Amino acid sequence: MSFLGKKFPAPVARPMWPFYISGLVILYGVNSAANAMATADEYKNDPRNPLVKNQGPNAAH
Repeated sequence: MSFLGKKFPAPVARPMWPFYISGLVILYGVNSAANAMATADEYKNDPRNPLVKNQGPNAAH
């Protein structure tokens, strides 16, 4: 007796390929938007911005 019950030969990856592709497109878009916002003039001097280098003796917390 198997632990998970009877195996059914159902395809998983083939019918799901549009969702995999759309997920990659969404992740690429979110990454591009986040990078664009991190380099914008409004946030380029924000201390929470990971692109800002440590400047001065009081920069490290």
